[in-house]
Amino acid sequence: MDTSIFKAYDVRGVVPSELDSESARAIGAGFAKFCDSSEIVVGYDMRTSSIELSDAFIEGVNSQGTSVVSIGLCSTDMLYFASGRLAAPGAMFTASHNPAQYNGIKLCRAGAAPISADSGLDEIKGFALAFLAGALPVADRSNVKNRKEEMLEDFVKHLHSFIDISSLKPLKVVCDTANGMGGLVVPAALNQLGLELTFLYPELDGTFPNHPADPIQPENLIDLKSEVVARNADVGLAFDGDADRVFLVDDKAAPLSGSLTTSIVAKAILSSHPGATILYNLICSKAVPELITKLGGIPIRTRVGHSFIKSEMARTGAVFGGEHSGHYYFRDNYRADSGLVAALMILQVLSTSDEPLSELRIPLETYASSGEVNTKVKDAKKVTEFISNAYGDRGTMDRLDGLTVDLGEWWFNVRPSNTEPLLRLNLEAKNSQEVASRLSEVLAVISKADR
Repeated sequence: MDTSIFKAYDVRGVVPSELDSESARAIGAGFAKFCDSSEIVVGYDMRTSSIELSDAFIEGVNSQGTSVVSIGLCSTDMLYFASGRLAAPGAMFTASHNPAQYNGIKLCRAGAAPISADSGLDEIKGFALAFLAGALPVADRSNVKNRKEEMLEDFVKHLHSFIDISSLKPLKVVCDTANGMGGLVVPAALNQLGLELTFLYPELDGTFPNHPADPIQPENLIDLKSEVVARNADVGLAFDGDADRVFLVDDKAAPLSGSLTTSIVAKAILSSHPGATILYNLICSKAVPELITKLGGIPIRTRVGHSFIKSEMARTGAVFGGEHSGHYYFRDNYRADSGLVAALMILQVLSTSDEPLSELRIPLETYASSGEVNTKVKDAKKVTEFISNAYGDRGTMDRLDGLTVDLGEWWFNVRPSNTEPLLRLNLEAKNSQEVASRLSEVLAVISKADR
């Protein structure tokens, strides 16, 4: 087994050179051993390898005397819902936004509780290797009772519980599901709400024939933007391959950042949960905590990544958490992320506002951002320390996740990639001209450090 498929938050690799049926079977056995549960929920996306890999995984789970509840084709947030509703650990076969040759497994404990490298994934890897070496005994399978369960209808009812459906107006909405799992769950969630809907690429096709299912990349929003203009739509929604993330474009086809969407949802949450605690990750705009504070909420800054946010939600009782990457977490969704819950809340905001999204966003965008800029470096730790020394006497710093340097009117964060020799830079300043200037400055420091 190629152990490089074990990443910080999930399992992911090229099929079959890195991830194959033998590995999936071993991981299934390792996951069952780790969970020590009577049953495990398994779902999969539309990738061409998903059924074969999930079948092998189920064989591995069964080898440990553990039963499986198969929910079939689903989005990742639907798998999390099933894990919460059934109070069982879960496994979702997907590679999210990655190209067609990839697949992977997102794992969670019962109740959609997170699993990452330092909270179980490394242990699962050890059990999987033991299984392959014949050192993990096969259990009595006499009590194994695999079953199938339909979850889509209950999932849709759960999604609708987050909004007042009667408040929705017949908005014009364009949805680009990019041949991913959004083609199953998005129509199911939106069709009965009286909206005027247009769907782009709703056919489930794991070869992604139209464009990659990675809406954080601007080039993958071109078709959505064009259709929003052509239809004179109120909003465009773009979902990634496993449909757990959503990105928005407004009525003028201008994209919204994850930070801006976090602010809009946070504002809606605070109107119904006064004084609530809301989480935001450290590469979100400063506008997010400023808005939360202004509205009487309690903002808490977190590391990047779902396992950290879910754990912090459990610790603080936060109602909502947002990431700049388009993940939105809800306490009443088993603290799991759901692009569809966020999308529904945005639709309710638009229905109850006298302003279009293009105007509603203006007072919430008080800074300019560089977006994520990746630089290939030889030694990320060395470069980070060089940057720390270069800015040590100019601003305040913290090491919550990578290195964040706050210089008053502008700030930046650098973090090493978990999987590649890259340093990820996010920078924010008061306007786009200042962003360009400061970005050149920091990139020059990185280049000097990497010589």
